[in-house]
Amino acid sequence: MSASPSPLRTWVPTMVFNVALPIATYIVLSGNGMADVPALILSGIWPVVELGLSYARTRHFDELSIMVLIFLVIGVLTSLLFTSARVLLIKESALTGLFGVVLLASLLAKRPLMFYFGRKFATDGTPEKIAWWNGLWQYEGFRRGQRMLTVVWGVAFLGEAVLRILLGLFLPVATMVVINNVLPYVVLAALVVGTSMWGRRQQAAREQAAAA
Repeated sequence: MSASPSPLRTWVPTMVFNVALPIATYIVLSGNGMADVPALILSGIWPVVELGLSYARTRHFDELSIMVLIFLVIGVLTSLLFTSARVLLIKESALTGLFGVVLLASLLAKRPLMFYFGRKFATDGTPEKIAWWNGLWQYEGFRRGQRMLTVVWGVAFLGEAVLRILLGLFLPVATMVVINNVLPYVVLAALVVGTSMWGRRQQAAREQAAAA
């Protein structure tokens, strides 16, 4: 079995392209006299660059990458319709809320969206590991766990979006640029850590049951 990729190799590019570079780009552009709206739109190019680099490296868009790409396209198209920087920032928060709605709506599908998140991060992408993950769906406890995680993630992203929308109504644009590029990843990190801890407890419980 191939070694799992280092967390740093996964998270450092994400934080650079989705947090550090967008904030720095907005600060530089707005500090040099560019209006807020075009500065915000240009600062959003970096996540698209990351997605392109990922595809160039792997030659593959998985389900999650396709979903990210759809949200990026929606974000770019709607950005062209707004002339207010504050409304544009609130729109970005609304997109996060939409992701929460998509998560909750996926409970109506045969397999919820968290099943695909889990497959992406719990396997090394080989056909054997993917088949192993897909095979876990036959167990009722596994299905219940994936649906529970989908509810938790969906509610968390909806709550985070509502909070950012409320803050966006009152805080300065420059402050909201930082919050918009940091808060979603704080929430995501908390969800990932919590999910990882839950997964380890579930695995330990299964091993104890098997030993008994």
